[in-house]
Amino acid sequence: MESIIIAVHVVLAVGIIGFILIQRGKGADAGASFGGGASQTVFGSEGSSNFLSRTTAILATLFFSTSLALAFYAKQKADNVMDLGLVPAVIEQQSAPVIADTLPVVEPGVPNIQ
Repeated sequence: MESIIIAVHVVLAVGIIGFILIQRGKGADAGASFGGGASQTVFGSEGSSNFLSRTTAILATLFFSTSLALAFYAKQKADNVMDLGLVPAVIEQQSAPVIADTLPVVEPGVPNIQ
């Protein structure tokens, strides 16, 4: 199931990139993306901007949904690793012990000059 979501996630990412690159800039002509004035007849009187922006928004929403699903699966895997008890043992091995005998003793009222 996770591999299917990853595949859909990648396809959505490529689709978002493609639709963003197809959209025209602020100063671009309406037919610059499709070569001439034919884009007005394909997408209606509003042109391609409404169709492309709506499709990009839908793809972005689906992309966020797959991101949340992948985060859910990652959390489930992390919980399974924590249940094994392996992580706290690694943390205990990496911490250095504090030896009280090596700490300097400072008496109250006496300045610590070394």
